[in-house]
Amino acid sequence: MHKDSISEEKLSELPSVKRLISAVKKQLEEDGLEIGQTFENCFKSTLDTTIRREEDGTTFIITGDIPAMWLRDSTCQVRPYLLLSGEDETIADILEGLIRRQIQCILTDPYANAFNETANGQGWQDDRTEMKPEVWERKFEIDSLCYPVQLAWLFWKNSGRTSHFTEEFLSAAKTILRVFRTEQDHENRSPYRFERSSCVYTDTLSRNGKGALVKPNTGLIWSGFRPSDDACVYGYLIPSNMFAAVILEYLSEIAASVYQDVPLASEAAAFAKELQAAIEKEAVVPMGDKLEPFYAYEVDGYGQYLIMDDANIPSLLSIPYLGYCPADDPLYQNTKKVILSEVNPYYFKGRRLEGIGSIHTPGSKVWHLAMGMQGLAAEERDEKRKMILAMADTDARTGFMHESITRMIQINIPVRGLAGQMPSLRSWCWITAAI
Repeated sequence: MHKDSISEEKLSELPSVKRLISAVKKQLEEDGLEIGQTFENCFKSTLDTTIRREEDGTTFIITGDIPAMWLRDSTCQVRPYLLLSGEDETIADILEGLIRRQIQCILTDPYANAFNETANGQGWQDDRTEMKPEVWERKFEIDSLCYPVQLAWLFWKNSGRTSHFTEEFLSAAKTILRVFRTEQDHENRSPYRFERSSCVYTDTLSRNGKGALVKPNTGLIWSGFRPSDDACVYGYLIPSNMFAAVILEYLSEIAASVYQDVPLASEAAAFAKELQAAIEKEAVVPMGDKLEPFYAYEVDGYGQYLIMDDANIPSLLSIPYLGYCPADDPLYQNTKKVILSEVNPYYFKGRRLEGIGSIHTPGSKVWHLAMGMQGLAAEERDEKRKMILAMADTDARTGFMHESITRMIQINIPVRGLAGQMPSLRSWCWITAAI
């Protein structure tokens, strides 16, 4: 069972929230950006529609139009509110409650990506994998183990709290290390299998559920699925491995500074260096025709690689956002040029709209999430402004962000005001909060 977020008022009515919204709207107006109301709508959305505070003090966050909690999505949904965690106890309590809930989820099943509010057996219970009633879906995605650590570290740095670093958290951290080590040799050591019947090919794994064949012991970590919940073509998903390298450094710092666990700190730090070395060895596509070296999206360790990017995060576009390297890193800049071009099969360009989409939404659709990430990762203010305006101008006059929108928008039609006329998917989506 869950209780209301606040007994008598919405979370969006908290004074700290109202002050931040007011300050941002003022800055937007001063910058000549008439999108203050859209920002307010999006910033309030997660607070008022997705957060469930449980009787045990944990926080459960539904992923928009689905009554389950994804470890990735729930972290992205609350990240903007970290800014308030140092001054508002209510917000801080909610975030700490979410971290505790995520840790419970990892200890329930470190291979699952989405969980039920209770052990109610909802979700994909007919999948051929080791399902539990607490689990909504059991697609193994590296980032599902990364995001809770990222949130815990960011919460510590923003709020100053360490009370979320419990014995359960320490146990989950060791579980993450164990799973990552196992999946470095997926072919020989992994117990994980996943198959789904009567579905599109991206919703299941090949080879009787074992998934894409990869070369064992390259140093990279195998992932069954991408952050879009679609199956990997090649099992070494590079953006997610980069994310893992970053959070391993976070775990090292947490182990040393909070737990005074020197062996764990050393193990995590060494693992991070090992993983980064493997990425730089295995994932860089050599210079080709008119292309400087850049990162592949997926590799198999045998020499095959996939040149593309997907809107969902972690992505190649999001590398600086994840903290793997700075935005001015030459290899990242080369990669960015490739993925923001038609070399990337999921880069779509119309006369008015362009950006990265996903195999998750066929039909040349651009994702607001990728547009937002392009702005966040941009070095130039003009590029950031361009992305903000492009997102605001393609909201179908709803005042919210969408999962995806068609690239085929007529240039002579004003986009704002096309409610009901501009093809879009999932107007109620966690992306509204994340960006």
